[in-house]
Amino acid sequence: MAFTFTLFDNPNLLPESWDQLASENIFLSRVYLEVLQLSAPENMECKYIFIFDDNKPIGIALSQFLDVNRLESFGERDRCLRSTARKIIFKNFSSHVLFIGNNMLTGQNAFAFTPGIALFTVLPTLRLAVNAIKSDYAKRGKKIHLTTFKDFDEKDASDFTKAGFDDHLEFSTQPNMIFTIRPDWCAEEDYIHSLSKKYRDQYKRARKKSEGIQKKKLNLEEIIQYENTIYDLYFHVAKNAPFNTFFLSRNHFRTFKEKLKDKFLFYGYFLGDRLIGFNTLVKNGKSMDTYFLGYDETLQREKMLYLNMLYDMIAYSINKGFSEIVFGRTALEIKSSVGAEPMKMYGFLQHGNKLINKNMHWIFNYLEPVTTWQERNPFK
Repeated sequence: MAFTFTLFDNPNLLPESWDQLASENIFLSRVYLEVLQLSAPENMECKYIFIFDDNKPIGIALSQFLDVNRLESFGERDRCLRSTARKIIFKNFSSHVLFIGNNMLTGQNAFAFTPGIALFTVLPTLRLAVNAIKSDYAKRGKKIHLTTFKDFDEKDASDFTKAGFDDHLEFSTQPNMIFTIRPDWCAEEDYIHSLSKKYRDQYKRARKKSEGIQKKKLNLEEIIQYENTIYDLYFHVAKNAPFNTFFLSRNHFRTFKEKLKDKFLFYGYFLGDRLIGFNTLVKNGKSMDTYFLGYDETLQREKMLYLNMLYDMIAYSINKGFSEIVFGRTALEIKSSVGAEPMKMYGFLQHGNKLINKNMHWIFNYLEPVTTWQERNPFK
């Protein structure tokens, strides 16, 4: 089966047929890609891959190029030898990274194809498109060090194997935490009633700790009004992560609201007139995707702010009839304690240096040790 592809640099030039293929995933839609075009991290560039079968559009894919050398910080939480080694290796041997997928999100946001298209049959064409992108960057003096396809479930991962990705390292890091909303939950009270006593007590304790905090849905004008505080709260959380490959631009949240309007929700948490935290949500069909958040660390523990945000997201999603919440990776145990379950995700990684690529397995295992955490079951 002979497929062809076309590359685009600007989402405004994508034809309307792109959105027909992206109809099941807002993070592949042209309007979301416009958000990236206008407010992507400074060290990120996107390209858009359109795949055809005899001039008929049958697939779309997103690529993101990241220049890690442009980061001021990789994350400041961990100071161990392994973390230091990872930063040195990234800086010197893996600073130019090409993602097929969205490095800002967790989950399969890499591509979409016409129903009935077998993934393994089209992956070789996607790989040709990736090689064309790498050649384009090479002409501009930017050699791609690492190429990564992310995040796929077990079924999709098997298609990569069928398609001959043996020269890529198959890897799996932290899982995607998915909260499934039961059909018989019609309100937050139904969720609370389903919890065991230990976790109902956790819920009550968290809600009591949050007394005095007002939660407010912010509109575009208010997001702009608080933009500097929002960024400071976000940046504090982001820079204290163990490792980062990007930081959001200051105008990212306002741009998101301008473009996605009611599909993008921004909630501020106030103590008096002071904004002390926020979280964001994206409506994606029947799924609710959690996005970035921020908070004042000095109040986070005292007010159990993060846990209360999780409960608020659950309550809203139940009330509005969503079927699941995509909580993403990180903070696995606390997300598990509210009822989210881990979904293993797979990726495929290739280094441009053949010697390094040959040894990627042990390098990756050293730099990305298995995350140890205790899965919880909060339900009766």
